[in-house]
Amino acid sequence: MGAWAVEWERRFILAIVNGYASLSEVKAAARITDTIDDALLELSIEASSREIDGICERVFYSSGTATRVYIPTDIFLLETDDIVSVTTIKSDTTGEGGFNQTWATTDYQLEPLNSLAGGIVTPATRVRAVGDYLWPIYEPRDITAGQASVQIVGVFGFAAVPIAIKQATILMALRQFKRYDSPLGAAGFGDLGVMRVSRYDPDVEALIGPWKKLRMA
Repeated sequence: MGAWAVEWERRFILAIVNGYASLSEVKAAARITDTIDDALLELSIEASSREIDGICERVFYSSGTATRVYIPTDIFLLETDDIVSVTTIKSDTTGEGGFNQTWATTDYQLEPLNSLAGGIVTPATRVRAVGDYLWPIYEPRDITAGQASVQIVGVFGFAAVPIAIKQATILMALRQFKRYDSPLGAAGFGDLGVMRVSRYDPDVEALIGPWKKLRMA
């Protein structure tokens, strides 16, 4: 077996990584009881999960503990990635990138408050200054303008996959799996001739729509 074939086989049999649905859930939805197509189904689940990430511009799994830096919106408000939990928050009061000031838990407030959606407690996406400190905003004419002045160490992403995202993943995975039966996009023949698979699935759109990140123009 050639090196390329070994590499392809190695990649093809990898288990699902950070998938939003399990192999058993997708097989149950499709009433599949054998294991013949398990590898293709896992590939479809993985691809569907990553496609949802791209559409929503966020991930619905826990990324584990990480260190990230941010530029405050103003002296009171900081927009962030999805935060499951915070370990430390530090700010740079000198503009030298040293993050010299450590914030106590009484100095900040995670928002939105009491957030619950999709059957789970949703992550924080904002941090508000409410105590002794304000978020550093550098003078626009200064060389440090636009520089990240806040560092957060914590767990990012989602603690649990929302039910709607799981359902959307199952539908998308089955759709992608069935595409192997129509590699050129033809789903069969109807009264009007060849019927093709549509790229738009209104059910999937309805499920993931509320989870897309909002972008202000």
